[in-house]
Amino acid sequence: MDNKWVNAAACDVVNLILGAFLFLCPWIFHFSPGAESWNAWASGAVIAILSIAALSAFAEWEEWLNLIVGLWVLVSPWALKFSGSTTAMRTDVIIGIIVAVIAAIELWMLHRAPPRLTASG
Repeated sequence: MDNKWVNAAACDVVNLILGAFLFLCPWIFHFSPGAESWNAWASGAVIAILSIAALSAFAEWEEWLNLIVGLWVLVSPWALKFSGSTTAMRTDVIIGIIVAVIAAIELWMLHRAPPRLTASG
């Protein structure tokens, strides 16, 4: 069980870093003011807050929300119509995929069956 917690904590730390990076991306990459910047700030903050919550007291719902937010970040360039901004689109797609995959991995680790012990001999 301790190994499972360490893996989940590592995933949450990575998501925290990704959320903070996404939040800073409008300044780092000079996103245009408007939807692409506001989406990065809001989504980055939500990802970071959910990761901090998961690190302090793990709950399955936090991972489901991180999965949903990661998928939102992935599709947001098209949903919010800023896919023409190449830097913002690439940033959102890459970070969205990574956050969603990490959340899916954590959910999989949570629900996978423990290994069965067998008698050797």
